Amino acid sequence: MSTLQTTFTLPEDHLLRRSPRGLLGLGVLGLAVAGAGALTDRAQFFQSYLVAFMFWGGIAFGSFGLVSLNHIAGGRWSIVIRRIGEAAMRTLPLVAVLFLPIAFGLPHLYEWARPEAVAHDALLQFKATYLNVGFFLIRAAFYFTVWIVITRVLVRWSNEQDATGDPGYVRKFQLLGRGAVVLYALTMTFAGIDWMMSIEPHWYSTMYGLLVIAGQVLSAFAFAIAILTLMSQHDPVAAVANSERFHDLGKMLLAFVMIYAYFAFSQFLIIWSANLPEETPWYLKRITGGWQYLAVALPAFYFFLPFFILLSRKLKENSRRLIIVAVMLLFMRLADLYWFIMPAFSPGKFTLHWMDFAAVVGVGGVWLAAFLFNLQGRPVLPLGDPALPLEASA
Repeated sequence: MSTLQTTFTLPEDHLLRRSPRGLLGLGVLGLAVAGAGALTDRAQFFQSYLVAFMFWGGIAFGSFGLVSLNHIAGGRWSIVIRRIGEAAMRTLPLVAVLFLPIAFGLPHLYEWARPEAVAHDALLQFKATYLNVGFFLIRAAFYFTVWIVITRVLVRWSNEQDATGDPGYVRKFQLLGRGAVVLYALTMTFAGIDWMMSIEPHWYSTMYGLLVIAGQVLSAFAFAIAILTLMSQHDPVAAVANSERFHDLGKMLLAFVMIYAYFAFSQFLIIWSANLPEETPWYLKRITGGWQYLAVALPAFYFFLPFFILLSRKLKENSRRLIIVAVMLLFMRLADLYWFIMPAFSPGKFTLHWMDFAAVVGVGGVWLAAFLFNLQGRPVLPLGDPALPLEASA
């Protein structure tokens, strides 16, 4: 790394630079505690782990889509969060490793993975060509291969752009970004169906993939804003991440909130108005037995409150206030995933197990440590990008 690039890395005493080892230790401890719980209740362990995996892994997946989208759209607002997104998507090999417990716990999560259940269910037998253990694992391997290969190319080009300043990389990023966005949309649609929707194989929704994608991009964007706020207290990020940039990011965050709410409400409206017996039970499980309180809290704190807050220009320009909204959205994303997944295993009765917390802390600690290791190893701004303000790259 050149002397110029070194000056654009995180300072040695920065919080984000001092945190990885502690987070890694916390993550290992959380996974050990959750693993100990698996000795007494294996099914609960895998259920809790799936929620944690989809939340933290979802930030990495969403960052992949967000970085690809940024290369297509361009704009100075994307410059300040590009390295954060790249650091997050560079954790995808780790996310693939974190997927292994799910692969080993398929019978505890998916009805179609239990031969005795398939033998007595005509619908599962009909879907067995697609929903079977072997094909499920092959598809998962394919998804991760696509994401990791494209990530490696994007990051390599980004490093070369830093080193050479060649403006030709902008066009290359645009071309690859277009294909990457299409591949992300296709693969994540199927991954969302495989990993989440197939928990209840008798139910289906044609909007499910869009919900998964929109939720991941929203969480990735909120996470990027939170990290950027912590980075913007010091140069060189402070020179670029000014009130104008945070205002732009706040507007984009509002847009992603509205997009996710639109998809979620559209699915609910279509299913509820059709009132088909094979579709409505999915919502009935989630609005009875205590789950209805979470069903009310989600639109209140995942849409209405952030929507009205983000209408304020002054708030969007204030990074310390915007980070509060971003953290709230991340918390509500976790609650949203819990509401999507857990009622399938506990219909009509709200449950909250200690392994839910242990799994989130365990997977989160390990993932955040890997993210921060990736973030501190490179310049925090894309120095070779023509859209970077001259005063920041000088």
